[in-house]
Amino acid sequence: MTAYLHINGLRKTFGEVVAAEHVELKIAQGEFMTFLGPSGSGKSTTLYILAGFQDPTAGDILLNGRSILAMPSNKRNIGMVFQRYTLFPHLSVGENIAFPLRVRRMAEDEIRKKVARALELVRLTGFEDRMPAKMSGGQQQRVALARALVYDPPVLLMDEPLSALDKKLREEIQHEIRRIHQETGVTVLYVTHDQEEALRLSDRIAIFNKGRIEQVGTGPELYANPATRFVADFIGDSTFLAAEIAGRSGETVALRFPNGTEVAGIPLHGAGQSGTAAEVMLRPERIDLSAEAVGHGATLPVTVRDTTFLGNNITVDVETGWGEGLSVRLDFRHPLAGRVTRGDHLYMRWQPETAQAFAKA
Repeated sequence: MTAYLHINGLRKTFGEVVAAEHVELKIAQGEFMTFLGPSGSGKSTTLYILAGFQDPTAGDILLNGRSILAMPSNKRNIGMVFQRYTLFPHLSVGENIAFPLRVRRMAEDEIRKKVARALELVRLTGFEDRMPAKMSGGQQQRVALARALVYDPPVLLMDEPLSALDKKLREEIQHEIRRIHQETGVTVLYVTHDQEEALRLSDRIAIFNKGRIEQVGTGPELYANPATRFVADFIGDSTFLAAEIAGRSGETVALRFPNGTEVAGIPLHGAGQSGTAAEVMLRPERIDLSAEAVGHGATLPVTVRDTTFLGNNITVDVETGWGEGLSVRLDFRHPLAGRVTRGDHLYMRWQPETAQAFAKA
């Protein structure tokens, strides 16, 4: 791909602590790229280096083929939206949005036009004279977004911008951010620890762990084909069962479970060989439950430990004969939905190709 923004071998240390290690990423112009990972994984550190708030220990950042590291943050012309709205409380909405334009000494007529367009973009036309304290959290975040976009930056950085909002409002603003990205075509780098948010918004997602990027891909790619156990556990709901590799055929293995059951044709990640320990990752919605051990696919006997009604599906917590627990998600139309009770002895079944095996180090 043609790299509009190239994060090239970025490294950042704080004393002996390595916050980012060889972060390598190419981002296309107009792409919505999300940095996803747990706290302390290096995603925000990478974003702050992009913004010019921190200097890297090594590496470079190229925008349109030119390094921006020597530029101070105020010269990079990059928009930034934070978790905290950082609005000026003594300025009206219109004045807050106009601030970066006045810093750039733009003519007043042009400022008025740009502020009006920015307010229209975030659907806050008519709020020019409102003070930030008189607005809801969601409205304040829209103002912050308008202020970051008003001067048409080539890149927009967003650091956990919705984490302070409740779930319903967060989903509403997610929809607005996606719409605004589609309308403006601005290149967005978005930091979050919320996998659902990343899946909703992103063209591609970079999974961070311990300062490194473990995998980059679209949401469906990461969900269906996680490259590492960490990615498999972090993206989507997942359950892991212990097993032993009974045999290998190319990129798939046969796994032997503690009760002696063998299942072949499971995709393998890693260099595991026969006789070595492994884990198999199963998605709850790709497991079926039945009262009898019939049908195609891998089958294991389980005992129901709990059920949870969630509207359009039912989560059934089950336990294998050797004591490992896992969750199964049944559609509300499933024959067993509403009929499963604690203590029932059932059979779980899945198709081997939908699972992922990870060799233990």
